Amino acid sequence: MAKRAVRVFLDSNVILSGLLSDRGAPRVILDILCLKLPLLIGITGRYNIIEIERNLANKLPTAIPVYKKYLPKLNLEIIQLPSQEEIKSLAGHTSDKDVPVLASAHKGKADFLVTGDKKDFSVLKTKGLYTFSIATPAEFLYTIIPEVVKHLSSVS
Repeated sequence: MAKRAVRVFLDSNVILSGLLSDRGAPRVILDILCLKLPLLIGITGRYNIIEIERNLANKLPTAIPVYKKYLPKLNLEIIQLPSQEEIKSLAGHTSDKDVPVLASAHKGKADFLVTGDKKDFSVLKTKGLYTFSIATPAEFLYTIIPEVVKHLSSVS
């Protein structure tokens, strides 16, 4: 029986870091997603897309064409905005601005929420409150790279 694909929810900061740098764990994650391997499904939230586009427009408008060109190559599943009830059910778990991220990861049935936000998410990693693991980009790569290598070895 084939294994189920791993669903990885990317926080805004991971997508932005990966787009704006040609190295580092966020970029490696985006590059792996561009391979469209059947063992990995990239997801993010509409909330995250709005946040990315707002930040780019305000801080780096010259990067918008690169973003618009590269984003479709990631083949991300976009999770619609969480309802007020979904947000309320997670209120108080993290900062108010990040509750929609948690709700979107939950709604998207993520296996991992990958974020570079150590301040707001690091305390949540150890609580075991969610159906997904919270990981930094490097932690996620440490977990997934052996599976990617195994998959690539089996197809070549």
